[in-house]
Amino acid sequence: MSDTTTRPPESGLLDSGHGDTAVLGADQVHASADATSPPAAGAPKRSAQWSRDLRFMTVVLAAIAALFLAFALVVAFAPDASGVSALAIVAAPIATMVAAYYGISLALRQVSDARRAADAADARARAAEATARESDAWAAQMESGLRLAHSKLAAARVDTRDVERAAGTPDDFF
Repeated sequence: MSDTTTRPPESGLLDSGHGDTAVLGADQVHASADATSPPAAGAPKRSAQWSRDLRFMTVVLAAIAALFLAFALVVAFAPDASGVSALAIVAAPIATMVAAYYGISLALRQVSDARRAADAADARARAAEATARESDAWAAQMESGLRLAHSKLAAARVDTRDVERAAGTPDDFF
């Protein structure tokens, strides 16, 4: 960053006691950090979760009803070995479909959770980059102000050793 980098003043941040320098209070820093964070998605996530669970329960209940109907038909019409074989023939595909539906829905849930986590991580990374850029801009502005103050004090022939120590600058900074 160059010494000429300045940050444009934001309305409400100018303080008459500091000239045209913008001064952030603690509440403004937290408000700007909250503005960059992604909104909480608790309510839509719960309704989507409930919708998925409701669909799965519906499939399981339909499968149980179909198996119960098949069992009732076997008991009513052929309670012998051939009826049990027929029940096995009907029950196996139903159980397979329920298991496949569960596996697919579980995989889709994991994919959506991973996508949501990736989006949240991406938003946090963008917020961190924006914060880093702001910090760099502020650091450059503060460095410029410190160099200006040092040069004005030196021009006025005022000892700057205390200023240099207070700023924590290295010996060859100025």
